[in-house]
Amino acid sequence: MPSPETAWRSRCPINVSLEIFGDRWSLLVVRDLLFGGPRSFSQLLGAQEGIATNVLTDRLQRLEAHGIVERRPDPEDGRRRRYLLTPKGLDLAPILIEMVSWGGRHEDTAAPPAILREIKRDREAYLAALRERRKADREGK
Repeated sequence: MPSPETAWRSRCPINVSLEIFGDRWSLLVVRDLLFGGPRSFSQLLGAQEGIATNVLTDRLQRLEAHGIVERRPDPEDGRRRRYLLTPKGLDLAPILIEMVSWGGRHEDTAAPPAILREIKRDREAYLAALRERRKADREGK
C-alpha cells in the first residue's frame, strides 16, 4: 500500500484513486460510513459482505493514512473508537451515488427503490442532504 508520501505507479488520477480505494473492500467501508454515519469497528465488521477482521483493520488504516477516514473516541464510551468520513472522504459521495444509481438501473440490487427515485429526481439535493448529515456527525450534533 503506498503511503501518502510514496510515489504512485503512475500519476494518472484514475490510477492514484484505485491505489487508494480500488480494492474489494475500501469503498464498502466508505459506503457504510457515508450512508450509515459513524461506526465502530464491530459495526463495520458486521456488514453483510462478511469482511475479515484483519482485512478491515488494514483497510481502515489505509483509508486513515490517506485522510479519507478518521478515528475518534466514542462519545458514549471513551474506550471505544468510532470511524467517520473526513471532508476528503465525503468527497467520494458523488462517486458512490453514481455507483448506486448505475447498479440500480442495470442490475437487481438491494438498493431501496425510494432512494433510487430520489437520486434520479434530484441527485444534487440528495447529495446535499447526505453531506449535511455527515457534517452534523463530525460536529457531534
